[in-house]
Amino acid sequence: MNVATHAATPVASTPGIMLIRVGQAGCALRWDAVQQCWRWPDPVGSQLYAWPAPPAMPSGVRLQESACVMVCCSSGRVLLGLGKRLGMLELPQPGQPVRTLQAQVLITIDAAEPRTAISDGCTDRDGNFVFGTANTAQDQRPIGSFYQYSQRHGLRRLALPAVVKAASIAFSPDGSKMIFADALRGELMQCDYDAERAKVSGMKTFSDLVERGAGAAIADSKGNIWSVQGGALVQYGSAGQVLRQISLAREAAASVAFGGEGLQQLLVLGAQGGLYGLPPDLANGLARGVADSLFNDSGSGSTPVSRT
Repeated sequence: MNVATHAATPVASTPGIMLIRVGQAGCALRWDAVQQCWRWPDPVGSQLYAWPAPPAMPSGVRLQESACVMVCCSSGRVLLGLGKRLGMLELPQPGQPVRTLQAQVLITIDAAEPRTAISDGCTDRDGNFVFGTANTAQDQRPIGSFYQYSQRHGLRRLALPAVVKAASIAFSPDGSKMIFADALRGELMQCDYDAERAKVSGMKTFSDLVERGAGAAIADSKGNIWSVQGGALVQYGSAGQVLRQISLAREAAASVAFGGEGLQQLLVLGAQGGLYGLPPDLANGLARGVADSLFNDSGSGSTPVSRT
């Protein structure tokens, strides 16, 4: 780990290339490789947005419940984190009338503890959904946990320390390492990860945060970690050294994802609903992304699907 470069790393401030601004808030940006569009939920406006909108489809659909976490599924549906519950959402077909959509509830997380809610999550490289919870009460005690959910094994708690707010969940390109954080602490953590057994080991500090407030995180194809923290975007090398810092001049960053042809496009979602590309001076030469594994909602133990 190399944290000595933190203070010496310059911050590149950019207005970004605004692609669209919709809704009231942004979180959990994802690339839908099947429909070739970006998707993200608006937890304030209870909407699920897509850009560019698929043919004969609206850019946004209203949800019965607010969501702050989402992943795409092998069936074409969307898995949502809805407060304390995981729900499966069937997206409307082209040409169908616009209506409010209600997710099918799959499971309630930590039902006996009313203070916790789902705060972050993504699929691992085997198509399981790995997520964490946060303490939403004022006491801010570390009662949040990390879990793996699959239709094959159900819900399995990961043996990681309790947190105030789980954040920055991401996986190395080969899936053997998991990155995670407590948003209220000052470091990104790393551990060895066994998807089949839902086992973790060898927990250690990956790197100190440059800014307080860890948010979303992703890995690129070279094993670099892109981390939203304190409203800025920080790129770490695979050994934990800071490579660059980027801040949006118009609004704080809320999430980040690779997508587009060959996963060569890095987009940043703003906290107020703006979707931004990086200008050429920042985007040129970046490693491509790693395809998200689609959540395996077939109910079998078949090989997970990754699409670019």
